[in-house]
Amino acid sequence: MLIKILGPGCANCAALEHATHAALAQLGWQAAVEHVTDYAAIAGYGVMSTPALVVDEQVLLTGRVPQAGQLADLLAAHTQQ
Repeated sequence: MLIKILGPGCANCAALEHATHAALAQLGWQAAVEHVTDYAAIAGYGVMSTPALVVDEQVLLTGRVPQAGQLADLLAAHTQQ
């Protein structure tokens, strides 16, 4: 599983990255997490509002920072598809 946090590096981007790591720990999963700050790369995903969460090249979340528990539920639902 490859997880990307899209955003310019603002406080919300850092909060989403922290929540993502917490959600992964809660699930007992390991995944590569990278932060994408390049505007062209972000636009390539069709994201207009950051921060955004991309899992295995699918945009799952844009423009908000959920709590770790909500994020864990989102990740678990994504893997069941």
